[in-house]
Amino acid sequence: MALRRILHASGLRYRVHRRPLKGVRREADIVFGPAKVAVFVDGCFWHACPEHATWPKRNSEFWRTKIEKNRTRDANTDARLEAAGWVSVRVWEHEAADEAAARVAAVVEARKALLRTRA
Repeated sequence: MALRRILHASGLRYRVHRRPLKGVRREADIVFGPAKVAVFVDGCFWHACPEHATWPKRNSEFWRTKIEKNRTRDANTDARLEAAGWVSVRVWEHEAADEAAARVAAVVEARKALLRTRA
């Protein structure tokens, strides 16, 4: 929510919890449709953050398999979006919202500029 608040306050408009690509059953947390930018806010546990990931001791094989599948799906999603002309931005839940918002805004503005020059 903090990330969305900062992006909105900076004048950027977006959709939340949308599927950027038809036929692909994966939702982005924030979608900038005209700029073709999809933002995913990844949880440290669920997506195996390199800084904060922990591996549970109980039922460890189940959790390792589940989390590795999440990471594989994330990479596949990014590749599919890229193939369709989209840019995906991954934000970790532990990132400072203002820093993440600045990074997202920079990508969105760059994409808008790029698409304007193509038009």
